[in-house]
Amino acid sequence: MGRGRELAMMRTWVAAETGGLVLCGGEPGIGKTRLAQELAGHALAVGRAVVWGHCVETEGAPAFWPWRQVLKAVGADPDLVLAHDAEVPQDRFRVFDAVATAVDRDGLVIIVEDVHWADQASLLVLAHLATNLRNVLIFATFRDPCPAVADLMRSAVRIDLHGLSADEVAELVGAEHAAEVASLTSGNPLFVTEIARAVDDGTWRPDQPPRSVRDIVTARLDRLGSEARDLIRTAALIGRDFDPDLAAAASGVPLSALDEADMLIDATGHRFVHALTRDAVEANLTTAERRTIHRRIAEAMADSTNYADVARHWIGCGATEEARVWTIRAAEDAVARLAYEEGVRLYRTAADLGDSCEVQVALGRAAYFAGDLAACVQAAQRAAELATTPEQIAEAALVLEAAPGAGVNAVATPLCDNALRQPVSPATRARLLAQRSHLAFYRGEQHRLDQLSREALELARHSGDDRALAEALHARQEACPGPKGRAERLGLASEMIDLTQRTRSPRGAMWGSLWRVHVLTESGELAAAQEELPALKLACDRVGGEVARWHLEVVTACLAQAQGRFAEAQEVGRRAYDRMRVIEREPASGAYFALQCGLATHLGVTEDGLALARHFHDPPPRFRLMSKLTRAFLLLRAGFREEALEWYRRSGPIGEWDLPAFFVVPGLVDAVLVTSGVGLLDDLALIMSRLEVFRGEHAAGNGVAYMGPVSLALGRGNLALGHFEEAAADLEQAVDEASQAGAPAFAAEARWHLAAALRALGQDADAVQRSADRAIRALGMTAFTTTELSSREHEVASLVAKGLTNREIARELVISERTAQNHVQHILTKLGFRTRSQIAAWMSTRPSTPADG
Repeated sequence: MGRGRELAMMRTWVAAETGGLVLCGGEPGIGKTRLAQELAGHALAVGRAVVWGHCVETEGAPAFWPWRQVLKAVGADPDLVLAHDAEVPQDRFRVFDAVATAVDRDGLVIIVEDVHWADQASLLVLAHLATNLRNVLIFATFRDPCPAVADLMRSAVRIDLHGLSADEVAELVGAEHAAEVASLTSGNPLFVTEIARAVDDGTWRPDQPPRSVRDIVTARLDRLGSEARDLIRTAALIGRDFDPDLAAAASGVPLSALDEADMLIDATGHRFVHALTRDAVEANLTTAERRTIHRRIAEAMADSTNYADVARHWIGCGATEEARVWTIRAAEDAVARLAYEEGVRLYRTAADLGDSCEVQVALGRAAYFAGDLAACVQAAQRAAELATTPEQIAEAALVLEAAPGAGVNAVATPLCDNALRQPVSPATRARLLAQRSHLAFYRGEQHRLDQLSREALELARHSGDDRALAEALHARQEACPGPKGRAERLGLASEMIDLTQRTRSPRGAMWGSLWRVHVLTESGELAAAQEELPALKLACDRVGGEVARWHLEVVTACLAQAQGRFAEAQEVGRRAYDRMRVIEREPASGAYFALQCGLATHLGVTEDGLALARHFHDPPPRFRLMSKLTRAFLLLRAGFREEALEWYRRSGPIGEWDLPAFFVVPGLVDAVLVTSGVGLLDDLALIMSRLEVFRGEHAAGNGVAYMGPVSLALGRGNLALGHFEEAAADLEQAVDEASQAGAPAFAAEARWHLAAALRALGQDADAVQRSADRAIRALGMTAFTTTELSSREHEVASLVAKGLTNREIARELVISERTAQNHVQHILTKLGFRTRSQIAAWMSTRPSTPADG
């Protein structure tokens, strides 16, 4: 009644046989469940399957409770679907994917009631399904206010229900009482219905109308016999959905007593007709009665594995020690099920009941996996305060993990330093040293990395502790950047893969394969790196989740870009960025930013690349210099010379540069290309001297982008400096190295610039230019294949690139200023540019003679 518009909308959704999330909100008793029942009935009538999941109002429900019900209803085993190990926070996306796979059935309708009571893990699953299931309709009800709805609304349709009209109230209670009831209830359907039932059963008294549903329920309770009343009160403390056998055992009353309570319990025999009904029953209990009933229920559940619910009842009766024991069990169970937010809540409850170092360590780890770094830091500090033994001090320090930002590291460093002064086991010391090495990496203490990581790895190898060895391998790998550390990193990758054969850790196998791909890419062995991808994919598939897929896609896009498969690189790179940016924005943006630089060299700057160059978020301190150089490079390639120059100047004096360890070579290559493009020749010469030591190497950092052989950048730098013989030699070397690496676009680029160097030396460059042009056309290197200019336009463009005004161009070419202006305008129109600086940037990649000259 009174829901015609909403019912019409639901029929449309059901008929469309498509999916999506519908959020239905309103006050208690407004008719959300009734509308859901109508939806279910209509869906079943047209042949669509319907399953239900109910969130409960008490804090004792197991993690993922509504989804356990849904999974069971579709014939899946909830324990199997939800059973996954986690090594890092992102691993639980495997759980979300597993739930999505289990319920991804065309035409399925899922109804989830009362999401305002859902645990955080269940809400995360709901959000994941809403954005990933295309043919499943999810209808979720909630009470206002519900903060979680704001996050869900980005991928949902919302329905808000309101009270019945006066005419609709009259249909339920009759015209005689309609006005009074409408005024009393504000049209709330539940309240109106309950009054209508009171009118029917003779308990309605116009002179003493009930002021709430509680008044009505209280009147019904008073009419029950003592046994039925005891059973109903016990059931109310169990929950709206209650176990009848448990209620009977705890109350000592036979189940047959429920027959009297048919106005309070629905047809299932184990569910109150409404949550407000249960609330009203509980509200009629005194504190002493509540405590007594909670104790009876807790004692009756002594063998239960529903730890959180048992803990709730022990808390309810004031038994602190029993409550703490069961709460810790519940927290451990929640974390084991990857419901980390619920674990945090339960560990906090346990700490309130009786704090300890162990509880705070567990709380900190759960908070870390939940992504709540503030809670993680707070728990680590509190654990350190409560620690009484060296091993406890160490465990407190190991709660925190080093991160790019400075906040966590500022707390983690003194905790770790203090723990390292304690007499701990070799394995624990190895883990602490590995942690301290990570902290040194992010704090820029490069001089400490070698010693810390070496000692960590040596201790770990001798300790026989696999966990310590895995952590030490990570630390050592981080401490061996650049060409000098490449051979050792290849060995570390092999050792990690060997370790995973013993531990069966898919994540370890993923890291080992990733490290191999990184090393081979940096070595210019692109074909060998490509051959590693199937093994990496297998490991990433075993790990599961969005983050593992992102790692695979990042290196796949990098290799495609390096080998000249630009469309694949763009597609896979964008997919990786979209996948990861909703999880961890900084690594997602950083990797995509680097890929855009690699693509810009041969394709020009994409819209994504320009957007990142202009609006890139503030990176962690260790990557700020690299970010400035990368932005300058992209802006210059886009033709925005002045903006590029401004970002380059923000990088500070070259003598003070401290590039991230794994990005020294790519950073110097970017700097060479920027300074040569804007004409800062003194800076260019200084940077070239730094880059020279890496001759024979390839510019690639951590498998995110490939910038070609170092000799290519040296050749372009010498070309800009006017050192044409050196440039020609460098570029010939670059052609050979790029060809051997399997990087055809970089070989073509090297030939392109080699042709310019040869022309500058007065030598024949035609064969080299033709070879470059063939490869450029075949690979689709659009940055080198724009519309050709005539000889005169080429002359004008060259003078524009030198910074001459129209008047100065006219004087140089002995033409009128108006003619010079027309030539510039024609060039802008032909090339699709808006500014003279774009012409200058474009000319920096062109040969020194026009196509017709």
